[in-house]
Amino acid sequence: MSIQAITHVEYHCADAARSAADLGAGFGFTPDADQPAPQPGLHTVHLHQGAIRLRLSSAGHPDHPVARFVARHGDGVAVIALGCADPQAALERAERHGAVVLDRAGGLVAGFGDVALRFVADAPAEAGAAPSGHLLEALDHVAICVPAGELAPAVQFCEAALGFHRIFGEYISVGEQGMDSSVVQSGSGAVTFTLIEPDTTRRPGQIDTFLEAHEGAGVQHLAFRTRDIAAAVRTCRERGVEFLSTPAAYYDGLTARLGSTAIPVDTLRELDVLVDQDHGGQLFQIFVRSVHSRRTFFLELIERQGAGTFGTANIKALYEAVERQNATASV
Repeated sequence: MSIQAITHVEYHCADAARSAADLGAGFGFTPDADQPAPQPGLHTVHLHQGAIRLRLSSAGHPDHPVARFVARHGDGVAVIALGCADPQAALERAERHGAVVLDRAGGLVAGFGDVALRFVADAPAEAGAAPSGHLLEALDHVAICVPAGELAPAVQFCEAALGFHRIFGEYISVGEQGMDSSVVQSGSGAVTFTLIEPDTTRRPGQIDTFLEAHEGAGVQHLAFRTRDIAAAVRTCRERGVEFLSTPAAYYDGLTARLGSTAIPVDTLRELDVLVDQDHGGQLFQIFVRSVHSRRTFFLELIERQGAGTFGTANIKALYEAVERQNATASV
């Protein structure tokens, strides 16, 4: 399959200028030198950092598609652009396997709920490997929540229409709540979707809350990869970014569970960073406290030291961390 990378993410929001300023101040994103030509009733800001490309748009008229998306879902990811060796062939394959074409000329097909997929030409070579010196280097994965019963069809869509393959799956149980997840990835290894559905036979949890507040399937979070998560967390905190906290007990049993860690446990504890490992090595993760009005979108920072998949304990830790944030918000 020709899908090679995520060239950019299109984010629809109420105020593109403000959102861009927040991403710049907190995470170090920089506006592109060549901004798009203004369109009537639409304000768009292109940002970049390392290999990450974000396109933030807000509309001045309530009937504009961008404004309608925001009215229904709040600020959020509306389009994931997939860089392809042959965008037309990729679109035709997706259509043969049931994808609904939304804009043939624009290479746009329906993806997950109101999140669309755009097939575009391969990103420039410099976007494939982030240069050094950036706080964040690449988009590691996209987490997408789908309604109960839609996980298997979503995985099948990714496999048949996009040529992805399933690399990981896990059922997560936290107290009386449960969720099921599958991770799918492009053949290039550069595009990874984490797909999550709630277990509706158990007590409603944060995935159910997302689906209700977001009004359907959508992107729960974007994970940005960094070469030095400790430095990234410290820098972002100095800039005012808040991260979710981790219970002390998590670190008390860490050495017994994993043995030695590439980042000292004391540093992980200080920074609230999570760690897990697979056959290839270790991965380190931390979740940004959501500032979304509906708490349906947040960011994640991740550092991989050899690990290529997703540690079971960290998926559970994410679920528990968001539960803690929701509990705090409801007090």
